[in-house]
Amino acid sequence: MNLKKLLIGAVASTVVASSLFAAKVTAVKTTIAEEGFQLQIVVELLKKLGHEVEITNGVGYDVAFQTIASNAQNDEVYFMAAHWDPLQNIMIKGAGGAKKIAKFSPFISNCAQGYLIDKKTADKYNIKYINDLKDPKIAKLFDIDGNGKADLTGCDAGWGCSKVIDYHLDKYKLKDTIDYNKGSYSALIADTIANYKTGKPILYYTWTPYWISGKLVPGKDVVFLQVTHHANPNSKSTKLSNGADYGFNANTQHIVANSSVTTKHKDIAKLFDIVKLSVNDVSGQNLLMSNGQKKEKDVRRHVQSWLKANKTKVNAWIKEAKASK
Repeated sequence: MNLKKLLIGAVASTVVASSLFAAKVTAVKTTIAEEGFQLQIVVELLKKLGHEVEITNGVGYDVAFQTIASNAQNDEVYFMAAHWDPLQNIMIKGAGGAKKIAKFSPFISNCAQGYLIDKKTADKYNIKYINDLKDPKIAKLFDIDGNGKADLTGCDAGWGCSKVIDYHLDKYKLKDTIDYNKGSYSALIADTIANYKTGKPILYYTWTPYWISGKLVPGKDVVFLQVTHHANPNSKSTKLSNGADYGFNANTQHIVANSSVTTKHKDIAKLFDIVKLSVNDVSGQNLLMSNGQKKEKDVRRHVQSWLKANKTKVNAWIKEAKASK
């Protein structure tokens, strides 16, 4: 065999070997467009590891967890980059728990959530607690449709926060004074912001990282309402480190994947465990989306910009992940 054939054979062997180590990865995308940024970052990191990645169409969280769980022992990898802990832990449990779904170290930390009202109304009527709306006179201030009850902009019905809001309204005996408006959150919050701009009092639920806090700034335009006492089905306490209690735990977001990834694809498992993203970076990107930069090409540009700005960390993550094979 001549030298040329030897070289061709060596190259062919290298390609085959590389393909053997490359995993087929499916990134499960949620229906919340603002969670696309963090997902795309993980996708790009996986590509840098040499893996093939496909992204699904947007699905609800319940479908996402079931999809991942149903592939628990699959040789392929299925992952989601937006599991809220502890808010959605009950969803993991319902899908089969740790035997089917692996949850990795915190990906995004310090994610706050709670009820907010416009600061003008809060100051004028000294409203500090969601429990204050048990008073029909206070609740009526936030009546948008004219039925005498406060209109609360809440979550999509299938989200974990929706269950907590229902629980709060029951335990705090607020069902007689508050109407909980469920549906497309993006549409509901757009109406809420429009009402604020016309000077109407507003009451809504939101979370961080999300672009709303860039439009309605807590402490300036709006204020968080606290709760008078604990009532949360997901934990024994919801108090924050500063003593405030918004009725919801400060969450961390995690990457979750089918459990087999921890034994069959250790480089991917390592990457999922070590990658970190600042809540401020996500909020900043989400604000760009709210200002019109929301097309897929825009999000991809934001991701590439983030990867470039964090090149040192990215290279270190890839090196450590590759070393774990």
